[in-house]
Amino acid sequence: MERTLRVEDYLRRLGLRSSGPPSVEELFRLQTAHVERVPYENLEIWLGRPTTVDPAESWRRIMRGRGGYCFHLNGAFSVLLRLLGYAVSRHVGGVQGSAEAPAGAAGNHLALTVSGLPTDANPGGRWLVDAGLGDAIREPLPLVEGVYRQGPFTYAMRRSEAEPGGWRFDHDHRGSFTGMDFRPESAEMSAFEAKHEHLSTSPESGFVRVASVQRRDAAGVDLLRGLVLTRVGLPPADGGPGTSVTLERREDYFAALADVYGMTLDDASSAEKDALWSRLLAAHEEWLAARQPA
Repeated sequence: MERTLRVEDYLRRLGLRSSGPPSVEELFRLQTAHVERVPYENLEIWLGRPTTVDPAESWRRIMRGRGGYCFHLNGAFSVLLRLLGYAVSRHVGGVQGSAEAPAGAAGNHLALTVSGLPTDANPGGRWLVDAGLGDAIREPLPLVEGVYRQGPFTYAMRRSEAEPGGWRFDHDHRGSFTGMDFRPESAEMSAFEAKHEHLSTSPESGFVRVASVQRRDAAGVDLLRGLVLTRVGLPPADGGPGTSVTLERREDYFAALADVYGMTLDDASSAEKDALWSRLLAAHEEWLAARQPA
């Protein structure tokens, strides 16, 4: 890993001054800070910028105030955890967008586990540590079968029926996907290259079809799909859970990126922002037309 990747810079990006020796408490603090400060987003695709799964590249983009999706977020986060002394493993996973989708680790997700941190409730000491599940977990989950509550959401961990020896995460019923399976063996980043190429370039990819930005906090999720911004979770001060607003003006969209997600897009030129807005507006109009009765 390049010497230019400095742990103190990453911690500062997470709003943390320092991190102590590996512990359950510190692990929770790190993941919570990551999902609250580093958004899940696929705007590089919509800006026309090719990316790779190289953790160093993802790390540098995060330092520029951006985020990414699972290959980027968990790729960089796994490096940070290793540099901090955690026993972290990468795993081939698979997210299912609907109940009809077959279970299993299809390779469209990079999952992380950390081992060696036992507690009374988790004597095995293994944890699902995932900063790349978008609107899902805010804190690590023990690899112990059970139901877990985090803020307004309820999750479950169980043994995977599709991946022998693997695990299954079941999302809250209000989540953007139904669940995720991951394999028990560790994987190198090269295992995700082909799927990343598909997700970032194929017209069949949901990332190519819909621009998405997500951010988890203690009370819920801010979900931006196209031009529709939705708050899911505990009621905010000025409205109820699941309230949505359409960002119909260019200035409102970029203001939401900055105010809600901390993304000022300082790394994008005016021309790139203009092109992004044009693509978003065209996609939104196409979506509206598709909703009209025949």
